[in-house]
Amino acid sequence: MRLVKIGDKYIGDGQPVYIIAEIGINHNGSVELAKKLIDGAVFAGCDAVKFQKRTPELCTPRDQWSIERDTPWGRMTYIEYRHKVEFGQAEYAEIDRYCKERGIHWFVSPWDEEALNFILQFHPLVIKIASASITDENLIIKARNTGLPIMISTGMSTEAEVDKAIQIIGSNQLLVAQSTSTYPCKTHELNLKVIHSFKMKYPEIPIGYSGHETGLAPTLAAVAMGASFLERHITLDRAMWGTDQAASVEITGMFRLVKDVRDIERAMGDGQKQVYESELNSLKKLRKFTSL
Repeated sequence: MRLVKIGDKYIGDGQPVYIIAEIGINHNGSVELAKKLIDGAVFAGCDAVKFQKRTPELCTPRDQWSIERDTPWGRMTYIEYRHKVEFGQAEYAEIDRYCKERGIHWFVSPWDEEALNFILQFHPLVIKIASASITDENLIIKARNTGLPIMISTGMSTEAEVDKAIQIIGSNQLLVAQSTSTYPCKTHELNLKVIHSFKMKYPEIPIGYSGHETGLAPTLAAVAMGASFLERHITLDRAMWGTDQAASVEITGMFRLVKDVRDIERAMGDGQKQVYESELNSLKKLRKFTSL
């Protein structure tokens, strides 16, 4: 397996699991809320935070623009809402400054080519292709041509669609995550064994897991199965307004997740059976026969 370098860290076999706190649009259009989520990710020990960037007119189907919905800002059309939760130049400049101050990586899932053009001005460490964009060949080619590492999620995708995206991007600086795009996702649809399938099929590519389930157990299982990186949505409160909040992990939960991931890494060992010095007293007291 090739190692992929993101900033000052490497992702792949033999490296610590790279843990991403997906802020997405859980900031609800507030930079101050985004900063609190960044603070929470730093407190939890995450390696990175991730946001989403869309050009609303390009990413919202035209027939949905005028549909009205209730929001924390009052009743408005869906296209107005999409603009309300998008950060622009000033907001991302502040996020860039704040993440550097806090010492945490940050990057974005651009959902369209214009969004990718926008985010490149901040010199991202990696480009994330969301599950929704994995079949957008123009976006994928544009991302590939930046020369930056690329991370793709594979929710709502067939094996053929994943193969096609990998063929376009190439495997040199690629990371691939098993994912199921349901929010929150039912446990029986997480299909964690795809991690093994991907590792067998793409042995040169670090394989990870992007989870949208409630709870932490499946994410920890993904680590034990060999996931090289993890992505989970982060929130201040799962009951907050927003489409992704219920599938997110609160700050204390993220802290436990990171701690448990690091414990699993230590517990995995090197695979060589041995007798530890700490076992010698037990061996003397409990074993009647010793091997020759």
